[in-house]
Amino acid sequence: MRDPVVLVTGAGGELGHLLLPALRHDGGEIVALDLKPLPESLVRCCRETVTASILEVARLRELIRRHRPDRVFHLAAILSSSAERDPALAHAVNVQGTVQLLELCAEELGGGAEPVRFLFPSSIAVYGFPDARAKESAGTVREEEWNFPSSVYGCNKLYCELLGANYAGAARKERRVDFRSIRFPGLIAADTVPSGGTSDYAPEMIHAAARRRPYAAFVREDTRLPFMTMEDAVRAFLALASATESGLTRRVYNARAFSPSAGEIRDLVLEAFPGARVTFEPDARRQAIVDSWPGDVDDARARRDWGFAPRHGLEEALRDYLLPALGARREHRAARP
Repeated sequence: MRDPVVLVTGAGGELGHLLLPALRHDGGEIVALDLKPLPESLVRCCRETVTASILEVARLRELIRRHRPDRVFHLAAILSSSAERDPALAHAVNVQGTVQLLELCAEELGGGAEPVRFLFPSSIAVYGFPDARAKESAGTVREEEWNFPSSVYGCNKLYCELLGANYAGAARKERRVDFRSIRFPGLIAADTVPSGGTSDYAPEMIHAAARRRPYAAFVREDTRLPFMTMEDAVRAFLALASATESGLTRRVYNARAFSPSAGEIRDLVLEAFPGARVTFEPDARRQAIVDSWPGDVDDARARRDWGFAPRHGLEEALRDYLLPALGARREHRAARP
């Protein structure tokens, strides 16, 4: 019996940096694709690495035919702020790239008794409130509520969710894909510096303080969004990937760990890094996007259906996850000749 094979697209991103080692630890044979060469630490996790665009259909088809993956983690994407700057590129990568990969999986892997499991990271950007007042009134949001995205990124993600659910439908029969998705909140990573996300004010604030650099957040102090650590995001993704399909009541799930205001994050950062300089200089365009996203989401279905249980609350995230990792990075930099 062969070892399970996992295809990971966009493997060099923030999520991939933790997901690949976790998959390797679980015994999977990893085939990784990214637009740029992967760092050696990730290459060592993989059976094969490929430098290519998600839009190169022939390369993807060849990889899928040769390796016949049991699971696909489709991480390749243009993130929210970058998507607003270049909507055409975002549509090509986020939508066309996903459609092509779903179709390849259906064509090449959809005929077996166990269709390929296709894991897709969605986002709270699929929600859309008209303004901050409506957001505050709505409170905690369930998956089927307020699906009116105002951002390009949110529109891309919502369409791909709906399309993925269609590929998972019983009517597909011999060309079916077992599509599963998590609507991730803002993600905070210790080992990688964020880039391109509209919720990145939180990790940017923490990383700037750790480097003793001043930081001006691009949102108001009272801005509230749900977050989780990157470690918890990876654990959630692996838990959903391993769940029995018959136990799932939906194809797309909310997940979150804590939901602080930007000011509350700032206060904890100042406790951890006395002397840090954090100010608030809202950017009107990015603030409008954040105001359209929920202040919190209901993840009860994920907890019930596949046992989602984040380890890190806000204080634990800083104390047990971020501070030790950031301290180790500072010591490593100081030790370099």
